[in-house]
Amino acid sequence: MKYERVELEEMVVQGIKIRTTNQDRKAMQDIGRTWQKLFADGIYEKIQNKANNKTIGLYTEYEGDYNKPYTFIAGAEVSKKVETYPEIVSKVIPKGKYAKFVITGDVKYSVGQAWQEIWSMDLKRKYTCDFEEYQNNLSDMQKQEIHIYIVLED
Repeated sequence: MKYERVELEEMVVQGIKIRTTNQDRKAMQDIGRTWQKLFADGIYEKIQNKANNKTIGLYTEYEGDYNKPYTFIAGAEVSKKVETYPEIVSKVIPKGKYAKFVITGDVKYSVGQAWQEIWSMDLKRKYTCDFEEYQNNLSDMQKQEIHIYIVLED
């Protein structure tokens, strides 16, 4: 799987979180429910100062590598952090070097397949903040463009 090395500036993401693990496919269920709650409960609309119309799926607070528990946040990048609702949390994505993967396809299947491939790669990962950035440039959920960023060791 091809990727590009990029340098990213610090970003702030706000959204809702869940603690999960990739063991026994638990993350698939937890992450799906978190995305569902973000939109179905109107939480996405409550996020103020969105920097753009993209949505973010953030993987952070790892207890080790991708096989260990971590926190997932579904939300959006914000231009200015404003504490608004108790269920909305903020997380800073640190400035640094990232591997950027660009995929196109179904938001569930294609992303899951990409992560399977990323996990099998020999990347020197930091396991601090990895994220998916959904470009939301099409209404067809089967043909979405998604950028996956994996933070790399220096």
